[in-house]
Amino acid sequence: MKIRAAVAADLTAIVDIYNQSIVGRLATADLEPVTVDDKLDWYHHRPANRPLWVAEKHNQLLGWLSFQNFYGRPAYLRTAEISIYVATAYHHQGIGSRLLQQAISQSSQLHLTSLLGFIFAHNQPSLSLFSNYGFNQWGYLPDIAQLDGIERSLVILGRRI
Repeated sequence: MKIRAAVAADLTAIVDIYNQSIVGRLATADLEPVTVDDKLDWYHHRPANRPLWVAEKHNQLLGWLSFQNFYGRPAYLRTAEISIYVATAYHHQGIGSRLLQQAISQSSQLHLTSLLGFIFAHNQPSLSLFSNYGFNQWGYLPDIAQLDGIERSLVILGRRI
């Protein structure tokens, strides 16, 4: 498996992997599938220090990781939120771990001092993954989201680099 910068030709697979996560109601607050058109601005207007990486093997995209600005104010430029999505068929194969390791190891080159993960409190696999890599709970937003009529809490995990 290799991790590389995403290219425009990857966007269809990136969206497909993201849409797979919507069904499980663990990894995103989106309730309906998104389209490639919905994600074009997100893809094309990324600052250089907020990369989008894909994990691939034999030309098959297995998952992806993105960095986003936190809160959009200049004082937070050294902090980034990261998101990881892995294709359903490749869960529990270490892909999320490899992507997270890459994010941590490259953070100082991206001039980042803090990484954040916003994870639903019922998403135990992701909470465990981030915890295994030194992320700690920095915040908790109780019952902030409603997924299929069920109130869900959000855990904010952070790690200093």
